[in-house]
Amino acid sequence: MKNKVLIGYAPTRRRIFSVEDALKYKKLIAEKMKALEIEFVDIEDINEEGLLRCAEDVESVIDKFKAAKVDALFIAHCNFGSEHSCGKVARALNVPVLLWGPRDEAPEEDGSRLRDTQCGLFATGKVLRRMQVPFTYMPNCRVDDESFEKGLKNFVAAANVIKEFRKARILQIDTRPADFWTMMVNEGELLEKFGVQIFPITMVEFTDRVKELEASDNQDVSDTVEFIHANMEVCIPEDSVRRVAALKVAMKYFAEENYCNAVAIQCWDALQQALHIMPCCANALLTEEGIPVVCETDIHGAITAIMVQAAGMGETPSFFADWSVRHPENENGELLQHCGPWPISLAKEKAKLDRPFAFPEHCPGSVVAELKPGEISILRFDGDNGEYGMLMGKAKVIEGPSTIGTYAWVEIPNWPKVETMIVKGPYVHHAVGIHGDVLPVILEALTYIPGVRADFYDEEQEKETRNFYFQ
Repeated sequence: MKNKVLIGYAPTRRRIFSVEDALKYKKLIAEKMKALEIEFVDIEDINEEGLLRCAEDVESVIDKFKAAKVDALFIAHCNFGSEHSCGKVARALNVPVLLWGPRDEAPEEDGSRLRDTQCGLFATGKVLRRMQVPFTYMPNCRVDDESFEKGLKNFVAAANVIKEFRKARILQIDTRPADFWTMMVNEGELLEKFGVQIFPITMVEFTDRVKELEASDNQDVSDTVEFIHANMEVCIPEDSVRRVAALKVAMKYFAEENYCNAVAIQCWDALQQALHIMPCCANALLTEEGIPVVCETDIHGAITAIMVQAAGMGETPSFFADWSVRHPENENGELLQHCGPWPISLAKEKAKLDRPFAFPEHCPGSVVAELKPGEISILRFDGDNGEYGMLMGKAKVIEGPSTIGTYAWVEIPNWPKVETMIVKGPYVHHAVGIHGDVLPVILEALTYIPGVRADFYDEEQEKETRNFYFQ
């Protein structure tokens, strides 16, 4: 399910430089964005040039972008640009801002220069800082350079993270398990610092809805049962399959009904007492559809999942995991696993619908599958004592002993360092993974989330990520 981000495209110029060249580059940049399938709103109807030139254009540009509900602003300097106008628009919109301009040509034969774009970028950067507007800067390059495409896509993905983070509303299904003190969160602080909302419901109202759906002829439940049989090896009784399907549909109902973009469920053991089932497969199926579900009422894990899934732009789903045990032979190997909540599209081989190692006798509903190979990013948003961070790094899937549930053996640079970072905090044993490298996206997104530091597992990975726009 591809994510959509709407960009407010504000090409800008200064009057004393070439109008013709500014118009030329305005068009070239727009054509490149269309070729990259980036959705944007332009300002062609604001004035006869479709360019942000001076103070008289500002309010009209702001009004148009606000009416369109743009998710981000792209200030493209088509010549020197109007730095004060750019600053006013950026401050009024309060969305991620990309500052960039195409590289200047050589001076004309008479020594004159057509654009002085780079100089204008210096000026606008200063104004944005003065106005305390956080922004992304993509170094001056040519429209056809690979770095332009790479940087623009990274910014769009970071803007998607901010869009989803700012509307974060987490469906909390019951309280955290009583013994799991690691899952404590400061709900008031999350709202005050980051605007994160939590919508709690009780296990009673949730399980009542599951039972009602299970007993009905609900089409969504029937479709989910059919999907399970078509895509999984089913190793549990048919009545349990229907209950798994009803559980998934109930979670989706409560999430959509209450405008939530993630779910944190008390996966045990109140649910098992009420329904004699595990929610793992239901979690997996809903995560696959773009609403990430995390276990053990892990609110910080749900926030992480919102950000990581948004960073992936819908190309691949995220998965929620425990750091568990060290590899028996590889000193930098570690087991990522959980009872069975990972999306089935991520399975190395056809996933099974079976039982977990906990409650194996009477509580079916777990996915059993090994993760498909590849490079993955593993992240964790967390906090304690009022301080918050994002633990972030990359790993590669490696061979290791078979186990139960959803799992992957991964190799991480300098595992003892990572282990120590998790123990010393503010992090816990839960993390969110995704195939591919989303570290540059998340790092850029943190530009727009004050109060969250970036903690990298590995110095080389940190250096590579921080130099993303300069490579």
